[in-house]
Amino acid sequence: MKLGIIGAMDVEVASLKNVMENKTERMIAGSVYCEGTLEGLPVVVVQCGVGKVNAALCVQTLCDCFSVTYLVNTGVAGSLNAALDIGDFVISTDAMYHDFDCHTLNPDYPVGQVPGLAVRAFPADERLMKVAFEAADHICPGHAHFGRIASGDQFVCQKERKEKIVSDTGAKCTEMEGAAIAHGAWRNQIPFVVIRAISDKADDSAEMDYPTFEAMAAQRCAEVIRVMAKALQESE
Repeated sequence: MKLGIIGAMDVEVASLKNVMENKTERMIAGSVYCEGTLEGLPVVVVQCGVGKVNAALCVQTLCDCFSVTYLVNTGVAGSLNAALDIGDFVISTDAMYHDFDCHTLNPDYPVGQVPGLAVRAFPADERLMKVAFEAADHICPGHAHFGRIASGDQFVCQKERKEKIVSDTGAKCTEMEGAAIAHGAWRNQIPFVVIRAISDKADDSAEMDYPTFEAMAAQRCAEVIRVMAKALQESE
């Protein structure tokens, strides 16, 4: 097993790099890929940058240049569900786009459906889902949830937009990279899971909450990845 770990921002990957061993770094297309071991597991960690295109570029590079066999996306997200509190985790059952819309071209295409693809939402790997949930529950007992993750190139902070995304996708949280990573993993037939810690409520309070809770949520995600890496290494 070789695990590719993708985070959008430096705060999401810096602490992982700090505890890796046998590290080497390569810069490809503007992103630094840190290869080594984490809890004894071979990993490659990269900060992809914000947004779907940046995320997809890193997926393909991890597949083509580092031959990863599994992918994990870690980071923060805005809640779309009143039951989710700041600091809670969402482990992806699947991921889809909330800003991909071709229904005016063809009414058979619902929001999120990419023409030519057999799926609308990209399903996560069951083994990775289980390990991620157990790791998240270990870090914050009672605060891990399974659910759909919706992605788009938007920072969602309006109640009306939040309600529209929920109506279109049924997702539990929203962010800006997960579906693109899931899409790339699906095309490459690489098992994946997206792990998101809730940093804001994705409503009119987001502007106030986000700066306060981003670092805490990102650090919790890094802790989950470490526990995951140890569990995956022990199961090999």
